[in-house]
Amino acid sequence: MIQQQNHLTADRNQDQPQLHCERCSTGIAGLDNILGGGITKERLYLVEGTPGTGKTTFGLQFLLQGLAVGESGLYITLSENAQELNAVAASHGWSLDGLCLYELIDEEDLDPNFQQSILHPSEIELDETVKSVIARVNEVQPARVIFDSLSEMRLLAQNPLRYRRQILALKHFFSARKCTVLMLDDRTAESGDQQLHSIAHGVISLEQLVQDFGTERRRLRVIKMRGIRFSGGYHDFVLKTGGMWVFPRLIASEHVSQFDNEIGSTGVPALDKLLGNGLMRGTSTLLSGPSGVGKTTTAIRCVLSALQRGERAAYYLFDEGASTLLIRARALGMDFEQYLRDGSLKLHQINPAEMSPGEFAATIRTAIEEEARTFTVIDSLNAYLQAMPGEQFLLLQMHEILTYLRQQGVTTLLVLGQHGLIGEVRSDLDLSYLSDTILMFRFFEVRGDISTAVSVIKSRTAHHARTIHQFRISPQLSLQVGEPLQDFEGVLSGLPTYRGNTPMLKKMSD
Repeated sequence: MIQQQNHLTADRNQDQPQLHCERCSTGIAGLDNILGGGITKERLYLVEGTPGTGKTTFGLQFLLQGLAVGESGLYITLSENAQELNAVAASHGWSLDGLCLYELIDEEDLDPNFQQSILHPSEIELDETVKSVIARVNEVQPARVIFDSLSEMRLLAQNPLRYRRQILALKHFFSARKCTVLMLDDRTAESGDQQLHSIAHGVISLEQLVQDFGTERRRLRVIKMRGIRFSGGYHDFVLKTGGMWVFPRLIASEHVSQFDNEIGSTGVPALDKLLGNGLMRGTSTLLSGPSGVGKTTTAIRCVLSALQRGERAAYYLFDEGASTLLIRARALGMDFEQYLRDGSLKLHQINPAEMSPGEFAATIRTAIEEEARTFTVIDSLNAYLQAMPGEQFLLLQMHEILTYLRQQGVTTLLVLGQHGLIGEVRSDLDLSYLSDTILMFRFFEVRGDISTAVSVIKSRTAHHARTIHQFRISPQLSLQVGEPLQDFEGVLSGLPTYRGNTPMLKKMSD
């Protein structure tokens, strides 16, 4: 994931003119990507978010990035002490050596006999606070400054007019000293208060969303950034050891590449014939059917065939455990071990309760852009749906992901489980219009035996067979596709009627 963050690049419209301005990195690769290279130097920015969204981590990461490139940093705190800040840094494996930490409130301020207390703001306290900031900045002469937090300044100011004037005064002071400043705010202002938004050169909003089940989700949005073209909308991010990791929202139109329209075999000649010679590169195939019908086994066979011809593949497991998948594949004579050892195949065990859609999209980008994988499987979309707040957003996400994979020349298999076994079956969502090919599986009964039927009901890239065939999974022969079931009616409905002598695979292979 570190490589992913370091290599995510901003594919912005290069032919559009931009104002020349010197940039500085925020220390967060994904955010720099969103901003097209970082923020403008020597400006004042607002970073707002409720407690727990990661503002302090953001600020420390910003200062440490400056330290890494030779820029001095100053952390001015009214809400946390130096010990707490060092504890936050230690949790990420950082050292704050080299940074200046300035606590505006010391032990003397907590003395009840001391006239000026942070608990009883007054005009004198605000003036002295501002003077202390000015004195320390003049002493340290930092290139980067974190001011944490504005809620304390707001309490000291007592009224909006005086608060705005003090922030403006600080803005001009920092500008004269050529400082790049991030002011942190915990959104304790009255609802609708946009004073700071108009003053700041840029505004970044951090949010934390609590789920009914699973970990909380965090996302950010660049509300405003003067003179910089940025990627709008919400972008997921996580806080973990090492700091803040931002996953830029995937915009498929920014990622277009050239590739040959090759056709790859599924590894089952009869299935290739059904599909119109096989799977074309740069297309997505939806495997749809009830649970246990053979969708995942078919996907495994297709992946193995791609690996055997030298491709690199990524398999994203949402439902089944990786060990179970390997045991099943081995039992059917499809052993992946050598491909896992040499890195040709990578299995990703995804927990949708813990991973956000943005992080999942970023994982796919890493596999394609850094690991050169040309074959992917998402198994299954039903579990992926649980990671989204609603079906509408899943469709939008999948549209961008599938368009991106298509434009990168990646062959994609999507597994979608349907409700019901025999008779009427239905899906939680309709992805048929997003898929280039749809391979549909159904159960049906023959002489007391549960059999499976397979058919291709759509293909945008090939002239496919429109017949229905028996489908069988065999430990000896892996996958089998039989003759067209011309003597059956009602196979797709799951309630077939047998009218003839079509040979069944069970008789042919047993």
